[in-house]
Amino acid sequence: MAAAPVARRSDDRFSHHGIERHDPYHWLRADNWQEVMRDPAQLPADIRAYLEDENAYADARLEPVAALRETLFAELKGRIPEEDASVPMPDGPFDYGVRYVEGGQHPRLTRTPRQGGSETVMLDGDKEAEGKRFFRLGGAMHSPDHRYLAWASDDAGSEFYTLRVRDLETGEDLPDAIPDTGGGGIWSAGSDHLFYVRLDANHRPCEVWRHKVGTKPDEDVLIYRESDPGMFMGLGKTQSGRFIVIDVHDHETGEVRLIPADDPSAEPRLVAAREAGIEYGIDEAGGTLFIRTNADEAEDFKIMTAPADAPGRENWRDLIPHQAGRYLLQATAYKDHLVWMERAEGLPRIVVRRHADGATHAIAFEEEAYALGLSDGYEFETNALRFSYSSMTTPSETYDYDVVTRERTLRKRQEVPSGHNPALYETRRVFAPARDGETIPVTLLHRKDAPLDGTAPCLLYGYGSYGITIPAGFNPNALSLADRGFVYAVAHIRGGRDKGQRWYREGKRTKKVNTFTDFLDAADYLASEKIVDPARIIAQGGSAGGMLMGAIANMAPERFAGIIAEVPFVDVLTTMLDDTLPLTPPEWPEWGNPIENHADYRTIAAYSPYDNVAAKDYPAILAVAGLTDPRVTYWEPAKWVAKLRDTVTHSPMILLKTNMEAGHAGASGRFDRLKEVALNYAFALMIAGKA
Repeated sequence: MAAAPVARRSDDRFSHHGIERHDPYHWLRADNWQEVMRDPAQLPADIRAYLEDENAYADARLEPVAALRETLFAELKGRIPEEDASVPMPDGPFDYGVRYVEGGQHPRLTRTPRQGGSETVMLDGDKEAEGKRFFRLGGAMHSPDHRYLAWASDDAGSEFYTLRVRDLETGEDLPDAIPDTGGGGIWSAGSDHLFYVRLDANHRPCEVWRHKVGTKPDEDVLIYRESDPGMFMGLGKTQSGRFIVIDVHDHETGEVRLIPADDPSAEPRLVAAREAGIEYGIDEAGGTLFIRTNADEAEDFKIMTAPADAPGRENWRDLIPHQAGRYLLQATAYKDHLVWMERAEGLPRIVVRRHADGATHAIAFEEEAYALGLSDGYEFETNALRFSYSSMTTPSETYDYDVVTRERTLRKRQEVPSGHNPALYETRRVFAPARDGETIPVTLLHRKDAPLDGTAPCLLYGYGSYGITIPAGFNPNALSLADRGFVYAVAHIRGGRDKGQRWYREGKRTKKVNTFTDFLDAADYLASEKIVDPARIIAQGGSAGGMLMGAIANMAPERFAGIIAEVPFVDVLTTMLDDTLPLTPPEWPEWGNPIENHADYRTIAAYSPYDNVAAKDYPAILAVAGLTDPRVTYWEPAKWVAKLRDTVTHSPMILLKTNMEAGHAGASGRFDRLKEVALNYAFALMIAGKA
């Protein structure tokens, strides 16, 4: 077998706060990375050669499981209906939906007259993808008068979207294509103007523009420019359709401006000026703003109200008070009801409140661990609420719920064409003790006949950043592991909001190490309780969860037989010191600012996986990257793998697999993505001796 590639070493040195760092693999960062994001062919030849050598080496080492990868891919694909369609979403005279056809990789956007009639394909994703190495459909929204479709696409994986307007009467796109947007557009009430966010050269959303349909993009009008590079920016619309919403925020602070949808030339109106640490978002009904916020030390958020014509902070009044440990995730205002989703002890629920008298009820669910999804829909004057429900064993079910009669109507049950018998599987929630006295929820999936006597291999998944909660929902892919004797486990570690905002706060910045120790403690608990084989635990995480993978590899390499790190954020210190990168300034509230703050530098340096690779034995590692990834740049996993190979005393294998035609989310087609899942699972099965 060919020897592993050896990356050349350079003498790049950097100094901050009087501390010098030697970064011998800094050369893997392309100086023209902005050009590479738009056109992968611009990657310098020496870097391309190295990445291709790594790909060839990974393929060679994984050759023994090549047939298994094909088998897994066939299994995974067999659980996806070749022909599939969403439950139609009503809006005025039409029902709108998404459909896939046999052999199709990309969605078709459709509509059908609500009173009956033939279906119209508004946009055919497979047709738009023809001849392209990569294609991903971004946001798509029909105009209020139903004549136009604003749609966006990315042809490189770099998330620079081109926004187009399609005339649904002719089926043709207008000539006014708008490049370098952040995704879809938001329509004015008159369907004659489109608002969108433009990205700068460093891939940051910095400006809101107004486009008049039928005019040239260079005639567009700048509506708002954000001067702080540390803020994200998004566009939305209230459920009532009355206001276009400009949302400016980072991970700790928010600010909202409103534009009357029927007066697109109006100046954006500020709701409340940003205050450090205060987050808020709004919806509107009947002239009242409903404000979800953490103001007044409401750590787990509350809902307040204010007049839409006098929205200042001084006019905010409590409606749904703060309750510690009950995290309010989202809230939507309909004509007669306010609907919100909340989470307590790791489990979500939906609550409905009637505007007229404040009468409130919750929608109940029975399983021990489950996931919910809540769809706002298109309509405002409706009593119909749509939600989805699933668990580790229960395929997703889509319901329409009448908030007045409280009747549920099952509209769709996720089909598993190759077959799925929930009775063969068990899902449950256990609580692992953390070393500091906390308890960590862990969701398990396994076959009922799996021997839980300390002999079962385990894939343990974790994320633990940005307050993101990993739902305990149905993952048909995981059945391929469960059917081969694995226990599939999700550790709901600190850094997420599984147990409220405090759970997030206790896993960020100076307390980031809790994320890593929680994951290790969860692994230890599963082993000590003889739920899994301690010698056959494979860890998996992606993006910030990939940083988790790098950290636990350094902290306790002996605990894991293998580690799968997808687009791993492993060069944390270097990235947070580079304020030219897309996400660095907006992410300082999450990790700290090591440029300005010596203490933040020390904190990040203490756990940054790349900086803490040590001369010790490591488990087998598979790192997966995307060349045009603007979120976790390809050179992070490339540098990490190079340093691991040069430093560790022993590892069964260290592999780097880079998708040379995709970005952060991997391959764009629904089936092509499954090939990447099959790669990960084949690696896990090989390491666990189950290949």
